[in-house]
Amino acid sequence: MKLYVLKRLFVLIPVLFVVSTVVFLIIHLSPGDPASAMLGDNVTKEQVDELRQELGLNLPLYQQYFNWLFGVLQGDLGNSLFMKQPVMGAIIGHLGPTISLSILGLLLAMVIGIPVGIIAAKRRGSAADQSLMGLSYLGISVPNFLVSLFLMLLFAVTLKWLPVAGFKPLSEGLWNHLQYLIMPTIALGMFHAALIARMTRSSMLEVLNSAFIKAARSKGVKERQVVYKHALRNAFLPILTVIGQSFGGLVAGTIVVETIFGIPGIGQLVINSIAHRDFPMIQGVVLFVTVSYVFINLTVDLLYGVIDPRVRLNHK
Repeated sequence: MKLYVLKRLFVLIPVLFVVSTVVFLIIHLSPGDPASAMLGDNVTKEQVDELRQELGLNLPLYQQYFNWLFGVLQGDLGNSLFMKQPVMGAIIGHLGPTISLSILGLLLAMVIGIPVGIIAAKRRGSAADQSLMGLSYLGISVPNFLVSLFLMLLFAVTLKWLPVAGFKPLSEGLWNHLQYLIMPTIALGMFHAALIARMTRSSMLEVLNSAFIKAARSKGVKERQVVYKHALRNAFLPILTVIGQSFGGLVAGTIVVETIFGIPGIGQLVINSIAHRDFPMIQGVVLFVTVSYVFINLTVDLLYGVIDPRVRLNHK
């Protein structure tokens, strides 16, 4: 198992190198200049050139890249051009709201998606199955910004049950914290609930049609035990994969929802950094999200061995 983990961590190195290189080139070769954005319109070319030299933007592109990469290898993601603070410090400061939103979104997706998928598999071909899968298509198809606007109109504007936008940390009370996250959680969670439901149904159908399930039924094992004890456990590996990918997608995909609801998380940090052409911040956030996504997938792989001992043997 330790050897397997070391191998996966070793594979992470070229992935991060490629991602960091591509992101660096895209950001630096795209139109726009951070120095001009920082100084505004009423400045001379000399002032812009002076600031570019101060920020190191006048150096050749390859030298800027290696300077940044050398800092990353030492654990230094650089300093934000506009926030005037270390990039890692800014990321950590904005990480709390994103983690809260991602965890709640994943819990909602699992609570809805897994039972819906099981019910659809048990009643394959019935009206219930077709209706639930139709709703899952709707959940996948409707963009989360449209769901966000609908939820704001219904629960905040019309019913006035929830605040329109904003955020309060958990330290100010559980309800104060949750009431600002209910609508964005639903907006983010519905898409992933639909994905989990479809994967649960597909995986459960495959297992329910297997020989050992038919044998269990022929021996008189109760249907509830057949479905939840035998079938679900054997069908759970593909479901776990989707859950892991969903959590990674939630962490990386909160940009639109956080912006709409005014949540000061990683997504809003990215938007502000792009608007100000804050190269170090954009590069740092993308690298941080990539590392998080890879480690989430690694954790899911290790959980395979907990659920299925056969996978555990293959890891040795």
